Amino acid sequence: MDTALRELAEAATGFMPPEEGAALHRAAARVPAGGLICEVGTYCGKSTLYLAAGARSAGATVVTVDHHRGSEENQPGWEYHDSSLVDPRTGRMDTLPHLRRTLEDARVEDVVTAVVGRSEQVGRWWSTPIALLFLDGGHTEVQAQADYEAWVGHVAPGGALLIHDVFPDPADGGQAPYHVLLRALDEGFREEAVTGSLRALRRVL
Repeated sequence: MDTALRELAEAATGFMPPEEGAALHRAAARVPAGGLICEVGTYCGKSTLYLAAGARSAGATVVTVDHHRGSEENQPGWEYHDSSLVDPRTGRMDTLPHLRRTLEDARVEDVVTAVVGRSEQVGRWWSTPIALLFLDGGHTEVQAQADYEAWVGHVAPGGALLIHDVFPDPADGGQAPYHVLLRALDEGFREEAVTGSLRALRRVL
C-alpha cells in the first residue's frame, strides 16, 4: 500500500485497526479490473482509504454508502460518541463534511463515490453487480441484518463479502455482525480469512 495513503488512513478518524485495514486493502487489490467495491458504513472515511488504495492498484472503483447521522453507538451518551462530529446548527451527528475532507486530503476522489442515504433504501434501487461488499454499518441486530439483506443479493458470483466487528464471544463485543456472518455461511458464502474482527468470505453459490 502506498506509504503516504497508509499513513493518512491510520490517522483518519474511525475504528479500523491497522492490521485489519491492511487486510481490507489486500482484498480490494484483488478485485478484477473494472470491478466495483461497495462499502456500507462510511463514518469519516478511514476504511474507505484502505479500499481506495486497493481499488486504485486494481483498476477498480469504490462506492461508499452512509446516511452520515451516526450509528446508535455514536449518539450522545454512548461509548463511541464524538462531540466534534455534531453539527452545532442542528445538534445532530454529521460525518459527511469529515468524509469529504478525508477523501480530498488523500486525493482519492477520482476512485471513490460517496452515496448519502440509508443503506436499505439505496440497496432497493441498486443494480450494478458488486465484486467486493464490505459491511460495517449499524451494529444493532435490526440494522446489521437490514444492511445484509439490502446488499448481499448484489454480490456477483465469486465475489467477496467482508464483515467488520465480528466477535463470536459476547464478552468481546456485540453479536449482530457475528450473526450476519453465520447467516452468510448458511446462504452460499465460504470463509477465506480472519484478521482480528474482520472476516473475509467468498460467494460460492
